[in-house]
Amino acid sequence: MSWLGVTPLKKFPAPFFKTMAPFMAAGAIIAYGVNSAQNAMMKSDEWKNDPRNPYAKSKGH
Repeated sequence: MSWLGVTPLKKFPAPFFKTMAPFMAAGAIIAYGVNSAQNAMMKSDEWKNDPRNPYAKSKGH
């Protein structure tokens, strides 16, 4: 089916996911590491009572 003479979803036989899999895996590992580091920093003594910290205990409001 064409739309104004253009096929919108043309299939290409290129193995996209096979070639990009190492980069996607590396991105997932980096994202996990950054998330772990950020959670550890938010629970540290320096940021424990900061009002921007979602783990900080609320003192009323």
